[in-house]
Amino acid sequence: MKKSIEERLHSKELNVPNFLIYNFLAYFWKFTVAKGYYLKATFIDDPKKEKGPYILVSNHASRLDYMFTAIPLLPHRFNFVAGYNEFFRSHLKGIFGLLHEIPKKNFTPDVYPVIQMKKLINKGGRIALFPEGMSSISGGSQPVALGSAKLLKFLNVPVYMCHIDGGYLTSPKYNIKDRKGKVCVSYKKLFSIDDLNNKTVDEITEILNKNIVMNDYEFNKKEQITYKSKEIAKNIHQLLYKCPKCGAEFESISDENSWTCTKCGNRFEMDNKYNLKAINDSVIFEDPKIWYEYQRDEVKKEISNPDFYFEESVDIGFLPKYKYLKNKKTSNIEGKGILHIDHNGIYFRGKRNGKNFEFNLTLNETPTYGMCTDASRFYTFVKGEFIEFYPHRNSVIKWFLVTEELHRLHGGKWQNYK
Repeated sequence: MKKSIEERLHSKELNVPNFLIYNFLAYFWKFTVAKGYYLKATFIDDPKKEKGPYILVSNHASRLDYMFTAIPLLPHRFNFVAGYNEFFRSHLKGIFGLLHEIPKKNFTPDVYPVIQMKKLINKGGRIALFPEGMSSISGGSQPVALGSAKLLKFLNVPVYMCHIDGGYLTSPKYNIKDRKGKVCVSYKKLFSIDDLNNKTVDEITEILNKNIVMNDYEFNKKEQITYKSKEIAKNIHQLLYKCPKCGAEFESISDENSWTCTKCGNRFEMDNKYNLKAINDSVIFEDPKIWYEYQRDEVKKEISNPDFYFEESVDIGFLPKYKYLKNKKTSNIEGKGILHIDHNGIYFRGKRNGKNFEFNLTLNETPTYGMCTDASRFYTFVKGEFIEFYPHRNSVIKWFLVTEELHRLHGGKWQNYK
């Protein structure tokens, strides 16, 4: 009987990547794709001096982080932890297989990757992972995913940190088209084996969070690096959904270099250093990260109302069983309905393949969502099954903020930085 993609994925025994294949591909990327990012590496501590297995953790700035983190450490090889759903996409299938990448279901318990990581460590391998669980949405960082500290204690090998500055600006979440410009990375030792054994989970989590913090807009206010793009602001309305002048939501538009509220005319222009310029008497923020946090603060005010709810008409997508996704799709749309969230949880009611389909999620089990590509859609796992939501309005970012803050308000474990 033919195995499904999922069955094949979870029956595969992962190995340390082949030395010749890994280094051929890595050096090829170094002298082609990565060349345009003027990658500058600084070593406080040099992981290449580590003879045995170790973990490399990094802030997750963009989809290009596999290059930014690994190229300065050649010829060291890594098994990267990647989003489970990415293994269902045809254009990634071959390279993920060759490099023995580790599939992980983000923001939900998943035993398979933990077992594989331990086996790879026992084989002398090195693991590269991004504890935030997803590349940056706002240009800043999020607290590390639940379980990150426990995983490091379980693997029990030295942990090194790579910090990326400028990575988000090469491929922001609202428009992932490449924009070449300087990227800086630095390396240091974060935990020895004794540290992992002697420190509590909370202490390790606090150290991870402290070192993972990034803010690429703040970084470039000082550096003023030019990032080459003819559409530097295109689709930034996906990220900045609320107008600070009139309060309208989901009414903004953007073009190659500007954002405009269609309700009141509030407007800014953005240059290729990501500087914002208010037009006429417009009301804006200093940078998109500050704007993003303003939207979070507004959501916190909204959810203080015990009768608060938010809902949206969405299409729903699922991963294929046997045939890989083509044309860089992230899921196959199989239905539609209403996604609803309030103080009691998250609910969906609708149709899937012509039949009634519904599910409930608790706020406690849903700290946040995943985002496959840009900010046009988002996903979660329901009883282990991947479900992607395509809202009919530009509401993706509000779904993230509302879900995260309701989770925190009701005692969820994934709290914000202290």
